[in-house]
Amino acid sequence: MLRTLTIRDFVIVDTIELEFSNGFTVFTGETGAGKSILIDALQLALGGRGDASMVREGAARADITADFAPTEAARAWLVQNEFEADEGGALVRRVIDNAGRSKAYINGVAATAAQLRELGEMLVDIHGQHAHQSLLKPDAQRDLLDNQIAVRDPGARAEVVEVASLYRAWRALVRQREEYETNAKNVLMERERLEWQVGELDKLAPKQGEWTEISNEHSRLSHAASLLEGAQEALAAISESDHPILSQLSSLNQKLGKLVDVDTQLQAVLDCMEPARIQLQEAVYALNNYIDKVELDPDRLREVDARMEALHSSARKYRVTPEELPEEHAALAAKLRQLADATDIEGLRKQEDKARAAYTEVARRLSARRARAAAELSVQVTAAMQELSMGGGSFAIGLNPAEPNAHGLEQVEFLVAGHAGVAPRPLAKVASGGELARISLAISVITSNATTVPTLIFDEVDTGIGGGVAEVVGRLLKRLGQQRQVLCVTHLPQVASQANQHFQVAKGLTDAGRTVSRIDVLDSRSRVEEVARMLGGIEITETTRKHARELLAS
Repeated sequence: MLRTLTIRDFVIVDTIELEFSNGFTVFTGETGAGKSILIDALQLALGGRGDASMVREGAARADITADFAPTEAARAWLVQNEFEADEGGALVRRVIDNAGRSKAYINGVAATAAQLRELGEMLVDIHGQHAHQSLLKPDAQRDLLDNQIAVRDPGARAEVVEVASLYRAWRALVRQREEYETNAKNVLMERERLEWQVGELDKLAPKQGEWTEISNEHSRLSHAASLLEGAQEALAAISESDHPILSQLSSLNQKLGKLVDVDTQLQAVLDCMEPARIQLQEAVYALNNYIDKVELDPDRLREVDARMEALHSSARKYRVTPEELPEEHAALAAKLRQLADATDIEGLRKQEDKARAAYTEVARRLSARRARAAAELSVQVTAAMQELSMGGGSFAIGLNPAEPNAHGLEQVEFLVAGHAGVAPRPLAKVASGGELARISLAISVITSNATTVPTLIFDEVDTGIGGGVAEVVGRLLKRLGQQRQVLCVTHLPQVASQANQHFQVAKGLTDAGRTVSRIDVLDSRSRVEEVARMLGGIEITETTRKHARELLAS
């Protein structure tokens, strides 16, 4: 439940600190005093959209803090998201500066607005003053029924999401199949073109790294004669001529070796020349080996020439380099496989049928849930209508078959009969403003009674109701307050008189001439005055006070 609410510099609120109790609490006051501002502030603290216009004129920032005693589900969420406090509470705070920047905190730890909303859904359920108008919209009627199902069975919400997901998957396959059928001729031509290109490259069979290898081989074969001549000439100069370099170097090393015995300073020269002799000897071995391998092979040269020409010609045709031919071959083959799959009309139809069957199975389960919930909710709302001076009237929820869509296999429609013996008709066509408000209130109370959220807020949902009906509404809300914490913004004295706790909201002026909103907790005497004001307007007489005391006493 909501324990405290602190508001600073929000719209026309300067500073307000409120403490709440269990049961039924009402907020009353003149029109424009700021009653609904309290609800707006709480919504902001629980992750609602905020902007700079919410900051009181002349203030640097608006600051709203709400302290809750959390439910077990909310406490588990706090632990899971590392927001648990030592004292076990749930303290949410929202700050918005005059530049529109926002900060959020849960138990003193920085949080996101999305986290505030997620936690807020476990703590507070707010019924706005225009809720009855939204009931005229088919989407709102369907959402209300689905939410009622989800309260009793949390898995049902996932089923609603799954129906939408399966529908999108099925329709995507339908579009793919229809697109193929529309463009079948173009697709067939593209497939034939790819088959010819891939077939041509299959015959050529270019391999990774082949162009580099064959280029080196061609260079070697085309210069074989000059390579052989140059190698033989080098070998002759080093070891096979009349005065080979290797022999001369060996002779010099022998002479220096003898002279080192005379002067050791020549040892350094000898140490340099001996490695040179060894390297020359290694060069001789390498040249002999190279000469043995170099062949004059004109046939192989012609083969390599032809292969290089084939690779180069294909590369020009496909506008790539010869080195990129293998990648181009693989890419075209992959595209052909994709096109073959996409043009498999029978395969596409099978996938489409399978996707539709999966959607239909889940959608039918959802339909069965809706049928059970619709029957139950119809009985409950009909019973509540009898209490709200709509004797003999009835409420029903029609589930009309519809074309398969993302929301299921039916259209949800609220039907009402205002009197006995009259067939129920669509709510939007037969309900007057007062009837619509009463039906909306009945639905709000019934659906709220089913939820596990501990705090329920009704923001002027009794609009359009008066007289004896208003007293019944007050009793309904008070009865609901025995199970939940109920906060209600109201303008009806019959509703206000039923409250366990009563706050009065009023506007005033500061010393600087600024308009501010203030809230006072009313005691038994001041409650009489406030209820009398609500009954009699500006001029309060002893008669209205007496009537107010009677209302409060009842």
